[in-house]
Amino acid sequence: MNSFRYYNPVRVYFGENAVSKLKRELPKYGEKVLLTYGGGSIKRNGIYDAVRQTLLEAGKKVFELSGIMPNPRTEKVYEGIEICKRERIDLILAVGGGSVIDCTKAIAIGSKTEKDFWDAFFVKHEKPTVALPFGVVLTVAATGSERDNIAVITNWAEKAKVAYGHELLYAQFAILDPTYTYSLPQEQLIYGSVDILSHVFEVYFSRDDKNNVSDDLAEAVMKNIMANLNVALENPRDYVARSNLMWDSSLAISGLLSLGKETDWQAHEIEHAMSALFDIPHGAGLAVVHPNYLQYICKKAPEKFARYAVNIWHISPAGKTTEKLALEGIEATRQYFRGIGAPTTLGEVGIQEADIERIAEKTLLVRGSYAQMNVDDIKKILKMCL
Repeated sequence: MNSFRYYNPVRVYFGENAVSKLKRELPKYGEKVLLTYGGGSIKRNGIYDAVRQTLLEAGKKVFELSGIMPNPRTEKVYEGIEICKRERIDLILAVGGGSVIDCTKAIAIGSKTEKDFWDAFFVKHEKPTVALPFGVVLTVAATGSERDNIAVITNWAEKAKVAYGHELLYAQFAILDPTYTYSLPQEQLIYGSVDILSHVFEVYFSRDDKNNVSDDLAEAVMKNIMANLNVALENPRDYVARSNLMWDSSLAISGLLSLGKETDWQAHEIEHAMSALFDIPHGAGLAVVHPNYLQYICKKAPEKFARYAVNIWHISPAGKTTEKLALEGIEATRQYFRGIGAPTTLGEVGIQEADIERIAEKTLLVRGSYAQMNVDDIKKILKMCL
């Protein structure tokens, strides 16, 4: 394994009625709490009432920022920063999925500077020295943002979707109740699970590949995601399946699976460009892009992709070259995505061939592990997605 440093300070309360543990955390912070959330779903399913009641019983003065959209935008961050500064907020509590949490993270650092948060952190990549503390009540198993230190924000005016990471973006605590995911639309269950798998792909398909325990853990998580997604699609209220998917989401991007690995993340950057331009669901874009990205790079590490085909998809290697076995594993992934109802072509998410050049030019090129991409490579990968 490569050398590494591991740090993840998030305190997790997991299980049914985990929200009752919120009262343990609240005395650590001041009186004023900003509650951040998305649409009206948490009000319909009772989560909003449970959280707000706990806050009020703890003597907190509650302010609210609602309407945080998927692919959260700078406008909502600015709105939250203004509330935090005006009201001198002591704690932010994000109730929702990755979009709400990412928006909250950006508010947490943006409210502690007089600089423009987008320019300072997401453009110039400056380092914050202080952030407002924040906690999470998770309602969607997908991004794993409750346990990572990354915020992804969209500047719609600039058609830019940018990820920013810093240790101050770790939550102080996260409350994970699998029953909170019961009422999610099936589409969100599917796209969220694709996102979790994609996070595992980004770390698994990278060097070091030699007898790496992180790869063994990643394979176990991949198998667990697919097995429990199949159950949840049949019975959305299956607690065992939902609890596994919720923890898979946190494990996938907590840093644990990437220890000793270079990681990749180029497929995510392609999707970020797609959703910055077309505002598509993140998991839907990944379902289209990731199998084709893997197909494009698999010749650089055919043994690893062949291992994936055998260990994950149980494809027999008999009579096959390593390259053929590798491609069969990738095709099995594509067919799995199609089988669960995820899109597998650009056309299915409303993107046409004429859009490819614009997406490629917008894509941030990051350090790959098996191969370093250029703009022409991105165009070729996107053409594979047609």
